[in-house]
Amino acid sequence: MQAIFRVRTLWLMLAWALLAPAGASAEWPNFRGPRYDGSSDETAFRKDWTEPIPLVWQRNIGSAFSSFACVGDRVYTCGTANGQQVLFCLHADTGEVLWQRPFEEQYAESQGGDGTRATPTVDEGRVYVLGAKGMLLCADAATGSELWRAQFGHMPRWGYSGSVLIEGDLAIVSAGESDGDLVAFDKKTGRRMWKCGGDPVGYATPYPFSFEGTRYVVAFTGQSFVIAEALTGRMVLRKPWETAYDVNAASPIFQDGHLWIGAGYDTGCALYKLRRDKNSLAAEQVWKSKVLLNKFQSCVLHEGKLYASDQKALVCVDFLTGQEHWRKHRVRHGGLLLADGHLLLLTEKGELQIAKADPAGYEPKTTASLLSGRCWTAPVLHKGKLYVRNLERIACFNLNP
Repeated sequence: MQAIFRVRTLWLMLAWALLAPAGASAEWPNFRGPRYDGSSDETAFRKDWTEPIPLVWQRNIGSAFSSFACVGDRVYTCGTANGQQVLFCLHADTGEVLWQRPFEEQYAESQGGDGTRATPTVDEGRVYVLGAKGMLLCADAATGSELWRAQFGHMPRWGYSGSVLIEGDLAIVSAGESDGDLVAFDKKTGRRMWKCGGDPVGYATPYPFSFEGTRYVVAFTGQSFVIAEALTGRMVLRKPWETAYDVNAASPIFQDGHLWIGAGYDTGCALYKLRRDKNSLAAEQVWKSKVLLNKFQSCVLHEGKLYASDQKALVCVDFLTGQEHWRKHRVRHGGLLLADGHLLLLTEKGELQIAKADPAGYEPKTTASLLSGRCWTAPVLHKGKLYVRNLERIACFNLNP
C-alpha cells in the first residue's frame, strides 16, 4: 500500500508540475494575477494617452488596501462599512454592487490606514479572503453566501496581509506560529490538510513554483523564508531572513532555478540558486545587495530585469547579477503591473505612468492623474479596463483604443 501511495503521490506531483498556472487565461483571479508575478496577458490596450483617460465608473467602498480579482464580468475587492471589513462583488462594467458580505470586525491602524490588507482569490465559483485580524472566509462567488471559515490567532503588528493561494485542491495561507508558516485547507470543505513551520507570520502571500518536477510553495515569514512541498506540506528548506519589525512583505520571484527574495528598511534583497539535496532543497546565494528595498511593494520581472517602485525609487536591476541599470528617485511605494512589455505604474499619489520596460531607461508614454490620496494598491488590467484604488475609493478607467 505504501508503494502504491508513493506512486500516486509522484503522479499527482508530476501532473501539478506540468499544469500551466492558468497563464493562458484572460482572467485575473488572485493577487498578482494568474502567474502570481504581476504580469498580464493584455496587449490591445492603448499606451500613449495625451487626452484624459475615460473614467468608466468610481465608487466609495470604505478603507482597505485590497487589490482586485477580476473574473468574467465580476470584480472582487474589500472595503469597510458599519464597523466591519467587507468583501465586495461588483459588476465590472458599471461598478454596481452585486453583493457585499461583512466578514470580520473593522481593523483600525493609524500609521498606514484601516481595513483589509489581503486581496480576494476566486476559484471554481468560490471566493476566498483573509481578514486583517485573521479570519479566513470562503464564500460563494455568485451570492456571497458563506461556505466555510477558519480563524488564526497570531496577528502581526500591521495586520494579516497575505492573500489566499489556491493550489490544486488546496487553499494555502501564511498563518504564523502555532497555526503554521503555511497551512493548507481543502478548498471546498475547509478541512485542514497540513501545516508546517512556526515562525511569526510575515506579510507576503504564499508563492508557488515548479522545480525539477515538483510543485513547491514559499512562505516569506517574519523571520525567514521557507519552502514546502505543495502537495504534502513537507518543509524542504528554511533560511533565516530578518527585517526590522518582521516586515517581510514583497512577493518572492522564481525563474530558471533561481529564487529572488527582498525586503525593505535596511535589509535589501538576494538571489539564490536552488538544487536538490537528498530529500530537501539547498539554496546557494548568487548575490545579495541593498539595490532594492521592497518594504511592501513587489517586483515585476521582464526579460531578465527586475523592476520595482521600492521605498526610495523606481529601479531596474538585473535578475541574475544584481546590477542596477537605472533609478528614478522619489518614485516610491508605487504599484506596478507588467503588460505587453510595458510597465503600468500607479504612484502613491495616484498618478498613472505607462512606459516600455527597458533597461536602457524609463520614458513614460503616458502620465495621467487618476486618484488623490494614498495609493499603495497594485492596479489591475482586465479586458482593457484598468482598476485602481486609494484607501476608500475604487475607480475603473478604459484603456481600450
